[in-house]
Amino acid sequence: MPEVLSTTRLRQSKLKVPGTTTIITGDMIRDLGIMSLVEVFRLVPGMVVGERGSNNQVTSYHGTSQYEQRRLQVQIDGRTAYRVSLSDVEWIAMPVALDNIERIEVSRGPNAAAYGINAFLGSINIITRSPQDTAGIEAYGSAGSRGHLRTFTSVGDAGQDGSWRLSYEKRKSNGFDAQVENGERRPFHDGYDVNNFNFDSIVTLDSRHSVDFRAGVLDGTNEEDLFKSGKLGATTDPDIVMDDYYLQARFNGATSDNHFYHFQTSYQNQDRRQRWSVAIPAEEFVTLLPPDVTFPTDQGPFIADLNEDAEESRLEFELQDTVILSPEFKLVSGLGYRKDTYRSETFFNGEGNNYQTRVFANAEYSPLTWLTFNAGGNWEKTTTTDQGYFSPRVASNFIINSNHAIRFVFSRAVRTPDAFEQNPDWSYRPRNVQPPFSALEGARFLVADLVDQETSTFGETLEEEWITSREISYFGQFHLDNALMSVEVRYFNDYLRDMISGVINEEDWYIDNNVALDQEGVELEASLEFSGTMLRATYAYLDQEGRYTGDPDKLPPNTQQRAVDLLGRLSARHSGSAAWIQDLPLGLTSSAAFYIAQEVRDTRFKRADFRLARRVDHSNFSYVLALTLQHYIDMEPWISPDNIIEDANQYFVEAGIRF
Repeated sequence: MPEVLSTTRLRQSKLKVPGTTTIITGDMIRDLGIMSLVEVFRLVPGMVVGERGSNNQVTSYHGTSQYEQRRLQVQIDGRTAYRVSLSDVEWIAMPVALDNIERIEVSRGPNAAAYGINAFLGSINIITRSPQDTAGIEAYGSAGSRGHLRTFTSVGDAGQDGSWRLSYEKRKSNGFDAQVENGERRPFHDGYDVNNFNFDSIVTLDSRHSVDFRAGVLDGTNEEDLFKSGKLGATTDPDIVMDDYYLQARFNGATSDNHFYHFQTSYQNQDRRQRWSVAIPAEEFVTLLPPDVTFPTDQGPFIADLNEDAEESRLEFELQDTVILSPEFKLVSGLGYRKDTYRSETFFNGEGNNYQTRVFANAEYSPLTWLTFNAGGNWEKTTTTDQGYFSPRVASNFIINSNHAIRFVFSRAVRTPDAFEQNPDWSYRPRNVQPPFSALEGARFLVADLVDQETSTFGETLEEEWITSREISYFGQFHLDNALMSVEVRYFNDYLRDMISGVINEEDWYIDNNVALDQEGVELEASLEFSGTMLRATYAYLDQEGRYTGDPDKLPPNTQQRAVDLLGRLSARHSGSAAWIQDLPLGLTSSAAFYIAQEVRDTRFKRADFRLARRVDHSNFSYVLALTLQHYIDMEPWISPDNIIEDANQYFVEAGIRF
């Protein structure tokens, strides 16, 4: 029976967990030839994966995202992984290597009861392989179409007193083949080049106590195209230079086999440097100046350098305690504290902070062999709104027998506006200003003065978003002759209220708690496993309806409708996947996968992947060689007209060795 580790913070079987959780193993990721982390989520019912702008990867569960992925909690080994100021996820810069992943658990449905505010629609927990299991030396490389390059090296050791692993991964891509600008195709400057170092270790103190220590450094460049990402008369590409690091320590203890706890602390820092040059015609530029400030308009454009540099850090503490009082009753509870700090010349007028405290608990009680109750909640206070919020979840699992269960789940969750939505204090200070405007060197130009004043809500206070979710789901296993079939079906009905929607950029700023969404649907996940064969299929149907609930006098009717449409921008009515992994003679393994998503911004995604690999094991080393083909069935650009792939067939070769 599969076990879920992170949905409630208790180790639970699929029969007793209060909700639907998809488990993707690291072996499945590697056997299917998946080339980037974000692509993994095509295997999750209801999730949509794509790219926006200059090849920036996005994924969402049930949409409700304009492009920023603000409503999913993402963790790596229990460490919060989304950005501090935007609550967004940078999948390109995620500090985890595909080769180090043990499993990924995706809790589908509100999970704020366990993880707080950002787990509004669900949570993603990426669990890496223990260094105890990766002792030795490993090297891997893959190369392919559109400049794809990924290399991985790892060295580690394990013994009675502990284990450690040091790994390095490079991720590189040239991005899409072309973009559309003024009706014409032209080259697209949208690649990325990332270097990621990770250190993981476990020190065993005694049979009941250990310390985990993790650290990582990431650097690289995310290319941003002048025509798609340039602002305010940009004349150069506003590439983003990334420098990140993190430190994490966790003390694990137990007083008995039925009582264990951990104390975890982590610190992470993300530094983004984004700079570009601008040339604004003088007659346009002077309109941005105060009426009493005059400059000549016949001596060339305003030429200067602008930036959106930002440095963000997060300090986090967590104490968790688990007690198994009896086989029928289990309780997990804990406390958490987080300090977010953001520093930027452009945003927040220099510096800002946000503090969060939380208390969480979940109890599992099985009064009868055929019935399990779960009740849990998270109380959290944040200085973003200076208020406290409680997110509850209750569930009843009716266990038909040792292989089948029906779940009834009710949950509520809250999401507060992030720092940028609530108080951006956004401005530009031009540098290297050329004559005749040199006197404006370092002057502060407020974005609040640049945006459309007729619709602007810049500086207005936002409130929290709420979701009320109801789920009926079934999980069952069927033991067939020499085979095991698993089926999980989820029906959901969600009411989302006071949703924050609108546009936030340097030209328009109109966001408010102005949209309500009602959504329901059905999701299916099934697998069939027998000796040497694994078959897996998923399907999701989503019916989503939105309406404008804001002040009708604030926005014109077409802008009101746009606010509603923005929350459905990444919502797919139909989506799914099918996969087949097959062991063959002579150490060969083949796989085939099909992915589909329809009706996202009037576009459709259909792709079939094929992989053939050969693994050879010797007494002191092993190696693998593989060829992967990605065949795009629908060649229309997915999500954005700029996401152009000119060749329907994309090829990748892989090679790896382990000692």
